[in-house]
Amino acid sequence: MNKLLLSAALVALIPSSAMAEGFQKTAGDFLLRGRALAVIPAEDADIKGGAKNIGSIDNSVVPELDLTYFITNNIAVEVIAAVTPHNVKGKNALAGVDVADVWLLPPTVTLQYHFDPIEQVGGISPYVGAGVNYTHFFSADAKGPFNSAKFSSSWGGALQAGVDVPLSGNWALNVDVKKIWIDTELTLDGTTKVDAEINPWVVGLGVGYKF
Repeated sequence: MNKLLLSAALVALIPSSAMAEGFQKTAGDFLLRGRALAVIPAEDADIKGGAKNIGSIDNSVVPELDLTYFITNNIAVEVIAAVTPHNVKGKNALAGVDVADVWLLPPTVTLQYHFDPIEQVGGISPYVGAGVNYTHFFSADAKGPFNSAKFSSSWGGALQAGVDVPLSGNWALNVDVKKIWIDTELTLDGTTKVDAEINPWVVGLGVGYKF
């Protein structure tokens, strides 16, 4: 009876152990992920020399692809690619005004540190990262009383934290949170200048495959 119980316990432990070992990250590995992203701006927009806090930018949910390359077993570089549509509306002094629609292309590169898998909790592998973001604004479409809208490109920092949860073999579930600093100048009708800090939280959920 004891041998049967021991055998059953060993069989029960094998999948957990295999998953933890099956998603070890080592130097030279690539990790390709597909994620759904929620882009949540924490905006502040002020007219230069005029009214303060006059705009808001809506949230967006979009698909995203990212690629990670492991320089060592613990240090990696990640590049993300996605485009996000947003609507800009007025508030306070511009309350009720529909200002513009615009698309953002915000490629972000981060240098990451991946902690060794924690076998006591299923072999999950948390990581943290920091890097740089470049955001290009395109297809801006002025709304309401405005005839034209132009957004300047932006360079800014990015911070990141996430975790890979082993699924099976080389597959893993991924949860990722980034804070990205995006600062643009919006020009309306060629004359009105608005300093806009978008600074979104970017929350991602998806799956990854290591190869």
